[in-house]
Amino acid sequence: MVEDFTPTKGNLMQVSKTLALSEQGYSLMDRKRTILINEIMALVAKAETIQKEIDQTFRRAYKALEQANIQSGIHNVQEIAATVPIEDSIQMKVRSVMGTEIPLIDFEESPTRPSYAFYSTSASLDEARVAFEEVKKLTIQLSVIENSAYRLANNIRKTQKRANALKNISIPKLETAKNEIESELEEKEREEFTRLKVVKENIQKSSNKF
Repeated sequence: MVEDFTPTKGNLMQVSKTLALSEQGYSLMDRKRTILINEIMALVAKAETIQKEIDQTFRRAYKALEQANIQSGIHNVQEIAATVPIEDSIQMKVRSVMGTEIPLIDFEESPTRPSYAFYSTSASLDEARVAFEEVKKLTIQLSVIENSAYRLANNIRKTQKRANALKNISIPKLETAKNEIESELEEKEREEFTRLKVVKENIQKSSNKF
Protein backbone atom coordinates (compact mmCIF):
# COMPACT_ATOMS: atom_id res chain seq x y z
CA MET A 1 0.00 0.00 0.00
CA VAL A 2 1.01 3.62 -0.54
CA GLU A 3 0.61 4.42 3.14
CA ASP A 4 0.92 2.04 6.07
CA PHE A 5 -2.83 1.74 6.67
CA THR A 6 -4.21 -1.47 8.11
CA PRO A 7 -7.21 -2.46 5.96
CA THR A 8 -9.95 -1.80 8.50
CA LYS A 9 -13.24 0.08 8.22
CA GLY A 10 -11.99 2.60 10.75
CA ASN A 11 -8.93 3.39 8.64
CA LEU A 12 -11.11 3.54 5.52
CA MET A 13 -13.28 6.18 7.17
CA GLN A 14 -10.18 8.11 8.25
CA VAL A 15 -8.64 8.04 4.77
CA SER A 16 -11.96 8.99 3.13
CA LYS A 17 -12.35 11.94 5.50
CA THR A 18 -8.77 13.13 4.89
CA LEU A 19 -9.25 12.76 1.14
CA ALA A 20 -12.46 14.81 1.22
CA LEU A 21 -10.73 17.55 3.24
CA SER A 22 -7.76 17.55 0.83
CA GLU A 23 -10.06 17.86 -2.18
CA GLN A 24 -11.94 20.69 -0.46
CA GLY A 25 -8.64 22.38 0.36
CA TYR A 26 -7.49 22.12 -3.25
CA SER A 27 -10.78 23.60 -4.47
CA LEU A 28 -10.46 26.54 -2.06
CA MET A 29 -6.82 27.17 -3.04
CA ASP A 30 -7.70 27.02 -6.73
CA ARG A 31 -10.43 29.61 -6.19
CA LYS A 32 -8.06 31.74 -4.13
CA ARG A 33 -5.46 31.56 -6.91
CA THR A 34 -8.05 32.66 -9.49
CA ILE A 35 -9.14 35.62 -7.35
CA LEU A 36 -5.53 36.70 -6.78
CA ILE A 37 -4.71 36.40 -10.49
CA ASN A 38 -7.74 38.54 -11.39
CA GLU A 39 -6.66 41.09 -8.79
CA ILE A 40 -3.09 41.25 -10.08
CA MET A 41 -4.22 41.52 -13.71
CA ALA A 42 -6.37 44.52 -12.81
CA LEU A 43 -3.38 46.09 -11.04
CA VAL A 44 -1.10 45.49 -14.05
CA ALA A 45 -3.58 47.23 -16.37
CA LYS A 46 -3.85 50.15 -13.95
CA ALA A 47 -0.06 50.36 -13.58
CA GLU A 48 0.38 50.57 -17.36
CA THR A 49 -2.10 53.44 -17.55
CA ILE A 50 -0.45 55.36 -14.70
CA GLN A 51 3.04 54.77 -16.13
CA LYS A 52 1.94 56.36 -19.43
CA GLU A 53 0.52 59.33 -17.51
CA ILE A 54 3.80 59.70 -15.60
CA ASP A 55 5.85 59.63 -18.80
CA GLN A 56 3.65 62.26 -20.43
CA THR A 57 3.61 64.46 -17.32
CA PHE A 58 7.39 64.17 -16.88
CA ARG A 59 7.96 65.31 -20.45
CA ARG A 60 5.65 68.28 -19.91
CA ALA A 61 7.30 69.10 -16.57
CA TYR A 62 10.88 69.00 -17.91
CA LYS A 63 9.90 71.03 -20.96
CA ALA A 64 8.39 73.69 -18.68
CA LEU A 65 11.42 73.52 -16.36
CA GLU A 66 13.79 73.98 -19.28
CA GLN A 67 11.81 77.05 -20.37
CA ALA A 68 11.83 78.39 -16.80
CA ASN A 69 15.64 77.98 -16.62
CA ILE A 70 15.96 80.01 -19.79
CA GLN A 71 13.58 82.75 -18.69
CA SER A 72 14.46 83.03 -14.98
CA GLY A 73 17.98 81.59 -14.89
CA ILE A 74 19.09 78.19 -13.61
CA HIS A 75 20.52 79.59 -10.35
CA ASN A 76 17.27 81.38 -9.51
CA VAL A 77 15.20 78.27 -10.28
CA GLN A 78 17.50 76.15 -8.08
CA GLU A 79 17.06 78.54 -5.17
CA ILE A 80 13.29 78.38 -5.58
CA ALA A 81 13.40 74.56 -5.78
CA ALA A 82 15.31 74.43 -2.48
CA THR A 83 12.35 76.08 -0.74
CA VAL A 84 9.93 73.29 -1.73
CA PRO A 85 8.90 71.51 1.51
CA ILE A 86 9.69 67.82 2.03
CA GLU A 87 6.67 65.55 1.59
CA ASP A 88 5.82 64.28 5.07
CA SER A 89 2.07 63.78 4.86
CA ILE A 90 2.26 60.18 3.59
CA GLN A 91 0.64 57.62 5.89
CA MET A 92 0.74 53.87 5.30
CA LYS A 93 -2.21 51.54 5.85
CA VAL A 94 -3.01 48.01 4.67
CA ARG A 95 -6.00 46.02 3.45
CA SER A 96 -6.26 42.26 3.08
CA VAL A 97 -7.02 40.42 -0.17
CA MET A 98 -7.34 36.66 0.45
CA GLY A 99 -4.73 36.84 3.21
CA THR A 100 -2.39 39.18 1.29
CA GLU A 101 -1.68 42.54 2.94
CA ILE A 102 -2.04 45.24 0.29
CA PRO A 103 -0.59 48.68 1.12
CA LEU A 104 -2.78 51.77 1.12
CA ILE A 105 -1.30 55.26 1.23
CA ASP A 106 -2.96 58.44 2.38
CA PHE A 107 -1.39 61.79 1.63
CA GLU A 108 -2.44 65.40 1.19
CA GLU A 109 -3.26 65.90 -2.47
CA SER A 110 -3.77 69.63 -2.11
CA PRO A 111 -1.19 71.53 -4.21
CA THR A 112 1.59 73.28 -2.32
CA ARG A 113 1.47 77.05 -2.23
CA PRO A 114 4.21 78.73 -4.24
CA SER A 115 7.03 80.09 -2.08
CA TYR A 116 8.15 82.60 -4.70
CA ALA A 117 6.90 85.93 -5.93
CA PHE A 118 4.96 85.84 -9.16
CA TYR A 119 6.48 89.09 -10.47
CA SER A 120 10.01 87.63 -10.41
CA THR A 121 9.21 84.33 -12.12
CA SER A 122 7.61 83.08 -15.32
CA ALA A 123 4.46 81.12 -16.12
CA SER A 124 6.62 78.20 -17.22
CA LEU A 125 7.86 77.79 -13.62
CA ASP A 126 4.25 77.57 -12.42
CA GLU A 127 3.55 74.98 -15.10
CA ALA A 128 6.61 72.96 -14.07
CA ARG A 129 5.61 73.08 -10.38
CA VAL A 130 2.08 71.86 -11.13
CA ALA A 131 3.36 69.12 -13.43
CA PHE A 132 5.91 67.82 -10.90
CA GLU A 133 3.22 67.76 -8.21
CA GLU A 134 1.13 65.62 -10.55
CA VAL A 135 4.15 63.35 -11.08
CA LYS A 136 4.51 63.00 -7.31
CA LYS A 137 0.87 61.97 -6.92
CA LEU A 138 1.05 59.50 -9.82
CA THR A 139 4.36 58.05 -8.57
CA ILE A 140 2.85 57.38 -5.14
CA GLN A 141 -0.09 55.62 -6.79
CA LEU A 142 2.23 53.57 -8.99
CA SER A 143 4.42 52.54 -6.06
CA VAL A 144 1.35 51.25 -4.19
CA ILE A 145 0.20 49.29 -7.23
CA GLU A 146 3.63 47.77 -7.92
CA ASN A 147 4.10 46.82 -4.27
CA SER A 148 0.63 45.27 -4.20
CA ALA A 149 1.31 43.32 -7.40
CA TYR A 150 4.60 42.02 -5.96
CA ARG A 151 2.92 40.79 -2.78
CA LEU A 152 0.06 39.22 -4.73
CA ALA A 153 2.52 37.46 -7.04
CA ASN A 154 4.32 35.97 -4.02
CA ASN A 155 1.03 34.75 -2.57
CA ILE A 156 0.01 33.29 -5.93
CA ARG A 157 3.26 31.31 -6.10
CA LYS A 158 2.77 29.96 -2.57
CA THR A 159 -0.87 29.10 -3.25
CA GLN A 160 0.00 27.40 -6.53
CA LYS A 161 2.73 25.37 -4.83
CA ARG A 162 0.37 24.15 -2.12
CA ALA A 163 -2.39 23.42 -4.63
CA ASN A 164 0.03 21.42 -6.80
CA ALA A 165 1.21 19.44 -3.76
CA LEU A 166 -2.37 18.51 -2.95
CA LYS A 167 -3.34 17.74 -6.55
CA ASN A 168 -0.23 15.83 -7.59
CA ILE A 169 0.95 14.20 -4.34
CA SER A 170 -1.46 14.12 -1.39
CA ILE A 171 -4.75 13.44 -3.20
CA PRO A 172 -3.40 10.67 -5.51
CA LYS A 173 -1.77 8.93 -2.51
CA LEU A 174 -4.99 9.10 -0.51
CA GLU A 175 -7.04 7.89 -3.47
CA THR A 176 -4.69 4.93 -3.93
CA ALA A 177 -4.77 4.13 -0.21
CA LYS A 178 -8.57 4.31 -0.17
CA ASN A 179 -8.89 2.05 -3.21
CA GLU A 180 -6.46 -0.50 -1.78
CA ILE A 181 -8.20 -0.59 1.60
CA GLU A 182 -11.58 -0.99 -0.10
CA SER A 183 -10.16 -3.75 -2.30
CA GLU A 184 -8.70 -5.64 0.66
CA LEU A 185 -11.89 -5.24 2.70
CA GLU A 186 -13.94 -6.56 -0.21
CA GLU A 187 -11.56 -9.49 -0.56
CA LYS A 188 -11.90 -10.24 3.16
CA GLU A 189 -15.69 -10.06 2.90
CA ARG A 190 -15.66 -12.51 -0.01
CA GLU A 191 -13.39 -14.86 1.95
CA GLU A 192 -15.62 -14.58 5.00
CA PHE A 193 -18.73 -15.21 2.91
CA THR A 194 -17.12 -18.27 1.33
CA ARG A 195 -15.98 -19.56 4.73
CA LEU A 196 -19.47 -19.13 6.22
CA LYS A 197 -21.00 -20.82 3.22
CA VAL A 198 -18.68 -23.82 3.62
CA VAL A 199 -19.42 -23.97 7.35
CA LYS A 200 -23.16 -23.85 6.66
CA GLU A 201 -22.90 -26.62 4.08
CA ASN A 202 -20.86 -28.76 6.47
CA ILE A 203 -23.47 -28.22 9.20
CA GLN A 204 -26.25 -29.20 6.83
CA LYS A 205 -24.39 -32.36 5.74
CA SER A 206 -23.83 -33.29 9.37
CA SER A 207 -27.51 -32.76 10.12
CA ASN A 208 -28.59 -34.98 7.21
CA LYS A 209 -26.51 -37.88 8.53
CA PHE A 210 -28.56 -37.93 11.66
